[in-house]
Formats: sequence, structure tokens, C-alpha cells
Amino acid sequence: MITCNCAPCHHFVVFNAMAVNVQIFTGTFIHCKKIDEPEVIEDGVMVIHCQKIVHIGDSSTYDKQRKSFPTAEIIKLTPTQILIPGLIDTHIHAPQYPNSGLGYDKPLLEWLTAYTYPTETLFKESAFAQLVYDAVVRKTIAHGTTTAAYFATIFKDTNLLLADACIKNGQRAFIGKVNMITLAPKDYIETRESSIADTKQFIKDVYAKKSDLVQPIITPRFALSVDTELMLDLADIVEEFDLNIQTHISENKEEIDQVKKAYGMGYAEAYDNARLLTPKTILAHGIYLEDDELKLLEKKGTSISHCPSSNTLLKSGMCDVRKILKAKVKVGLGTDVAGGAQPSIIEAMRKAIEVSTCISFGKNCCYQPLNYAEVFYLATLGGAAALGIEEKVGNFEVGKEFDAVIVDMDVKNSAVDYFKRCTPLELLQKFIFLGDDRNVINVFVQGKKVKGGDSH
Repeated sequence: MITCNCAPCHHFVVFNAMAVNVQIFTGTFIHCKKIDEPEVIEDGVMVIHCQKIVHIGDSSTYDKQRKSFPTAEIIKLTPTQILIPGLIDTHIHAPQYPNSGLGYDKPLLEWLTAYTYPTETLFKESAFAQLVYDAVVRKTIAHGTTTAAYFATIFKDTNLLLADACIKNGQRAFIGKVNMITLAPKDYIETRESSIADTKQFIKDVYAKKSDLVQPIITPRFALSVDTELMLDLADIVEEFDLNIQTHISENKEEIDQVKKAYGMGYAEAYDNARLLTPKTILAHGIYLEDDELKLLEKKGTSISHCPSSNTLLKSGMCDVRKILKAKVKVGLGTDVAGGAQPSIIEAMRKAIEVSTCISFGKNCCYQPLNYAEVFYLATLGGAAALGIEEKVGNFEVGKEFDAVIVDMDVKNSAVDYFKRCTPLELLQKFIFLGDDRNVINVFVQGKKVKGGDSH
């Protein structure tokens, strides 16, 4: 046995030097420690043992690590490849995946009625649910998503098939049984009693799978789908099981007006009144949050999932992420499939830049739109912080679990033609602005390869 002082973080890790469960990566690594600039490690060496990063250093450390781990798998990146942290989708509706690309001529509330609810009723059937859930998990992994916060449906039993798909395919996930007792079709609605009972049972059933990849998350669809009494009951469950919460806020002006009429208060206050604003709560959209609401979210430690594709495709509006960040509210990125057409955080990154740039046209010259470095942070460490798992994943630090993506910007038959040598940050820019799943060569979750080679 060897005790290793793992540079550069000086964590002590004890390992078996002859273990075969070790990977040594060499090449260029890019990650974030803060929002305004990515950190580039050129000619780097990273050692993964028992799912975790146990060493990060430069090429001068390679021989020592190779000697310590003689049976390690060696992964050498080429000059056109970079290793980045796994991408994190903080808001996606798994059962809406069949609706991708449909109905964007309608605003949000009409779209829900015409497309979303009728499709979600189909998930009573196990065969259909299993087909779709397996497909959406595989597709998001293909695009580099290592962690996803999924809305499922009101059907607790078939929701478990989504958990199974994540476990089988190796994706880290939060999965929520949707709570919906009002403003819904007759064939897709719950009673208050069944909503609470099914939520508790779903939580227990997920825990019974004994997977450290998948955990339940409390999921009231949005304020108009529930009421204060139900939300208070859900808050009790949150406290009982120490759970995360996900829901929507301030996505659409008509929706906001209806919330004010129903609750007699603002959107954020309605959630706070029901004890649902916590440091483990993530709210999707937040396009029209007022200043006092942002102050409340910052005080509570609550996060926002920015979903730029959905916000524009459903004509809800353009979210000023710069304003939210200035208010010191945590922000991650979401695809919001099928409000967003693509199950790709790569797409969400570039759309976030485009939306922010459009917003800047109406601002003064001091306003700075989001840049590629900032959206890269939002897609990785920012998303991890928004979901409260930044101590576990989100960047490359000794002691963290190894969720990562190998990106290659010189791939035949991809969307990118590569003509001249690029710097590491130029490779990252090309990936954000031009890349897709074809440029995602390998995906790793907890050190296990879940895309590429002999993954599955």
C-alpha cells in the first residue's frame, strides 16, 4: 500500500499500487475554478483510481505515476483533443423527448395542452416509457451529458424505468415524479392524497435500487399545477429525506399573471411561502424575475436553470443571465427538452451566448454579454453548484469523482473542418460554437467509460 500526497491539492489518498482499476490520462485538460476564465493544463497527467481523481500534474509527474500504477490503462490525447468535465443538464423533461421539434408556433401554455400533456399520458404504458427513457438517456450521454436533472411524469411506476435507464447507461441523474393536482387534463391529473403517497413511494423505490448515480428530486410541475397546501406537504418530504427540489418560475408573462391571481403574491414569494426555496432548489427559466425576487433567491441560496433554446422557441422571452449572476444567484444550463429542440448542452451553451448578445444590443456600452468561457463554466461547475453537487463533480480537483468528456475537433464526417493547429482554448471555442455529438469521442461517469470504445 502507498500513501500519495496528490498534487496540487495535497489530499492524501491510499491506494493499491497494483490495482487494475486505474486510468492515467495525458494531454490537454480544460476546466473551471471560477466563472471568468477556464484553466488550461497542457501536457497534463491525471490519474483516476476508484472513480476519483487522485493526481493532477504536468508531464514531469508521469514516470512516477506510471511506476506507482504499472497496470494502469493509459489514455493519451491527441493534439486536437481536449479533456473537459462532464456537461450538466440542470433541466430536461425526459417524457417530452418524442415532442422535440414540434409545436413551436404555440406559446407555453397552449403548447403544454396541445403537445406535452397528451404525450406524457402515454407513459402509463411500460413498453413505451422504457423505449423513450432509454433513448433520451443514451442521446444525452452521446452529447456529453454526464449529469441530468430530469422531470418524469405523474406515474411513479414507469418513472422507475427512467432510473433504470440512467443506471444501465451509467448517467448521473436526479429524477422527479411530477406533482400535478390542477390545471391538467382529466386523464393526466392526481388527487392531493395520491400525489403525496406516490411521491413518498417513488422516493423509497429509487433508494431501494441502491445506486449512487441516481437520486430522487421533489418536482412540483409549476405553481399553477399545485397549491400551497400540497407544496407544504412536499416541503415536509424534502426535510424528511433531505432532497433537492426542481420546478419552474417566471417563464411566460401569461403564466406569471395567473400565478399572481392564484396566490395573491409574486412567483418566488409563493414558493417561499411554501418552504420550497432552499439551497438545494433549482428553478427553471426565471426570465422575468424582479429585483426583490432575485434578492430572495440569493438569500435562500436557490439556483436558476437557464434554458435559452426553450425560452426563444416557445417565444417566452430572453433571460438576462448577466443580471441574475450580478445578483449572486447560482446559474446552470438546461436543454428543457422538448421546449428546447436539442438534448444537447453544447447547443445550450451557444444559444446562451446568442441570447445574451441579443440582450446586449438594447443595453449601454458597459453591458457585457456572456462569452464562451462563462457558458463553459455554466455547463460544468456552474451546473454542479446549481444542483448542490459541486463538491463531487464539475471540474478537475483531487478527490472529486471523474465525470469527463474527451472532445476531438478533427473528426471525419463531423460538422467541423479542421485546417490549422488551434490552441487549447481555440479548440474549446470550436467545440462550443460548432461541435455536436460526433465531436464527443468518449464520456466517463465515475471513471467508467459510458460512450466510446467498449462502453455499451
